[in-house]
Amino acid sequence: MENKLVTLAIRTYQRAQMIKSVLEQEGIETVIHNLNLENPEMAVGVRVRIRENDLPRALKIVEDMESAWEEERGEKVLRRVLIPLDFADYNPKTIDFGFQMAENIGAEVTLLYVYFSPAFTISMNNDVSTYTISDGELLRRIISSANADVENMGNLIRRRIAAGELPAMKFNFELKEGVPEDQILDFCKRTSPDLVVMGTRGKKISNELIGSVTAEVIESCGVPVFAVPEMNDLAGLRAIKKIAFITNFDQKDLIAIDKVIATFEQEELEITFIHASDKKQKWDEIMLTGIKTYFSNHYPRLKTNYQLVESTDSPEKISRFIEATKVDVLAFNSRRKNLFSRIFNPGLAYKMIYQTNVPLFVTHV
Repeated sequence: MENKLVTLAIRTYQRAQMIKSVLEQEGIETVIHNLNLENPEMAVGVRVRIRENDLPRALKIVEDMESAWEEERGEKVLRRVLIPLDFADYNPKTIDFGFQMAENIGAEVTLLYVYFSPAFTISMNNDVSTYTISDGELLRRIISSANADVENMGNLIRRRIAAGELPAMKFNFELKEGVPEDQILDFCKRTSPDLVVMGTRGKKISNELIGSVTAEVIESCGVPVFAVPEMNDLAGLRAIKKIAFITNFDQKDLIAIDKVIATFEQEELEITFIHASDKKQKWDEIMLTGIKTYFSNHYPRLKTNYQLVESTDSPEKISRFIEATKVDVLAFNSRRKNLFSRIFNPGLAYKMIYQTNVPLFVTHV
């Protein structure tokens, strides 16, 4: 691939200069753009740009630098994995994968349970709205039942940790009233977890409720989402050996793929880069070869392949490909969509939720 300049980060002038200095000491050519030459110290949108083939190494250097800055200020960065639950019909695999991934990145686990309370019967008396005692009793029963479910789940998790079935990670519960997808998205907006681990129904179960909530979160969320179908038989995180990444040759795919590798990296990991299009073009194969070479050079232990799959609009063909090649996880980068777009033009994540029993890992770079 052409070794062009890409934006690594957007920082203040002072931070951009510090990053530039350190990167150049490491032999990484760096330039900064959008600089206010008259008052450089006032610039807040300075772009730090590097060569594309230096991106993986530069990302690690900048991450280490910013962690050191936060420690100097006495700040502790809290890493978090969010696991939304539905106690009435939850997928136990989300607990397993959520805790294992939390162990991988040194994160705490938050288990979010959203309960729904039915609309109260409202009566009007001299322009004053009231609700009946029976409605109040119903709400108390709903909350009491939710708290009991939380306590039971907490006890189950502690027993599994004691038995060595789950990593001994710190965990807590959040109990919220409302619509599940709204509360999940609100939590992500407020706390910015490192990862959301959710369950889906998959293609062999007709009830779409869990799948629709997960699809909505994937298409609207700003953090990576790992969606685990109930029918999938993966034994755990270490059982993931083959990943397929769907690429449209966007520059952001390089950063997204790097996140995939950082999340699942282990010995014998294999990634197949897939490009889906309506017709095969020679340029597509050249680009895929370039991506394969790029990551083979930067991750020598990583086994890489590429494959052209016909038609982006046919998730069934992608599903058939990943099942035929025994892929463990399907990964791709997805842009967040507004409500209008999600209703009239659902994205690939929404389609794949109902087409495969392979877990999805979706980033939002």
